[in-house]
Amino acid sequence: MKLSLKLSALTLALAFSANVFAHGAVTPQAIDTSTIPQLGEEWADTNPYRDVDGDTKSEIIRVGASAYNQNCARCHGLEAISGGIAPDLRYLASDFDGDEWYVYRVKNGAVRNGAVYMPKMTEHLSQEALWAVRSFVESVAVAQ
Repeated sequence: MKLSLKLSALTLALAFSANVFAHGAVTPQAIDTSTIPQLGEEWADTNPYRDVDGDTKSEIIRVGASAYNQNCARCHGLEAISGGIAPDLRYLASDFDGDEWYVYRVKNGAVRNGAVYMPKMTEHLSQEALWAVRSFVESVAVAQ
């Protein structure tokens, strides 16, 4: 009886951990950006929301946090604190160089040895949603 219970517990634990750590093919979730300034079709080179202040900035960060939690946290970690699966975005520079890397990655995704590590996010999320994510990440950035 004890061996049977131990095997059942082990089987359950393995099944649970496989579901937690193996995310497989994940489709990004759409984000409502109607409450933040609209940017148009042409992609900005730098974060157009970086110098926004007040209630508008708070709303951008709220939208960005929601978008991040739905689409990025499973790999980049809750509150942008990486658990080691993907880069810790809190250390991404909040300047042109960081924006350049960010735009490249969200447009092109990440593929290694034929495996998709990150989808091309621009195929699923608007520029507004993705810059709002960048604004959220900047709001929790680690000072360097």
